Amino acid sequence: MEKLSIQEEEAMQAIWQTGSGFIKDFLDQLNEPKPPYTTLASTVKNLERKGFLKSEKLGNSYRYTPAINEEEYKKRFMSGFVSDYFKNSYKDLVTFFANEKKISAVELKEIIKLIEKH
Repeated sequence: MEKLSIQEEEAMQAIWQTGSGFIKDFLDQLNEPKPPYTTLASTVKNLERKGFLKSEKLGNSYRYTPAINEEEYKKRFMSGFVSDYFKNSYKDLVTFFANEKKISAVELKEIIKLIEKH
């Protein structure tokens, strides 16, 4: 799966929040400063071309629906991220965040409980 640009990820966040809709619906979900309508329309077309969206023509407009849900994208993105930056080692990932003081001992204990539970 192709990695999304920041602009594409922001558009997908709006689309996932909306569920299914038109470009105007997605534009309403975006934070300020909002991109121009035509910029978002181009981004949405790129997302469709990449296989992230499906479209249905309704009159003169297209209604777009996610072809992949947010959870599936996160799984695929994180797998690639861990593979690319941490040699496929989740231990190295957690170690990185611990060394950067981005995760606390309490949070690590919670993670250990989750792992032991499963």
